[in-house]
Amino acid sequence: MFQIEIPDRDLVAGLEKGLAVIEAFDAAHTKLTVVDVAKMTGLTRAAARRYLLTLVKNGYAAYDGKFFSLLPRVLGLGYAYLSSATLAFRVQPILERISATTHESSSAAVLDGTEVIYIARSSTGRIMTVDLSVGSHLPAYCTALGRSLLAYMQPAQLAEYFRAVKMTALTPKTKHDEVSVRAALGRVRQHGFALVDEELELGLRSIAVPIVNGHG
Repeated sequence: MFQIEIPDRDLVAGLEKGLAVIEAFDAAHTKLTVVDVAKMTGLTRAAARRYLLTLVKNGYAAYDGKFFSLLPRVLGLGYAYLSSATLAFRVQPILERISATTHESSSAAVLDGTEVIYIARSSTGRIMTVDLSVGSHLPAYCTALGRSLLAYMQPAQLAEYFRAVKMTALTPKTKHDEVSVRAALGRVRQHGFALVDEELELGLRSIAVPIVNGHG
């Protein structure tokens, strides 16, 4: 899904900036200084410091005098979504049965802007250099999960996706231009599943199918 146009007068700028500060932390940036956060979010150092200290005061971050890091309470923000998203809970036992039968990892994801975000996962072992878990993001254009979702978008939505996405070659096999990706999406619609072979990471092949409800 893509964001709708909302007038600036209806937005809370402080909340936007606070969320941007939280999103600056990830697996590659578990500890950040005020300067780091300022550069990554475009905030001034003074503003970044205030947002970080606010997170510390409310139990969402820790501060050791130099570095800030997130605390487990942040998980509650994500759990609020998961607890309201019945799909994640309903699909989890199915993923576990798939993994037990195939001895392969299996996942469910939804679109989040130009990426897919994992909402459920059953892992049998780490097969990628990237450590994937619920909440992980991957590009939609070069993943089986992403293509299984993009393929069934309405034409206007898909056109908006291609206007927004920045595609790069992650491996020598990555399809990263609109023509080749659209052709791949056509094959997904034709066959009913997406197969991606070494486009995200060399040595990795993945397959995905869309979950369709009773209304199609």
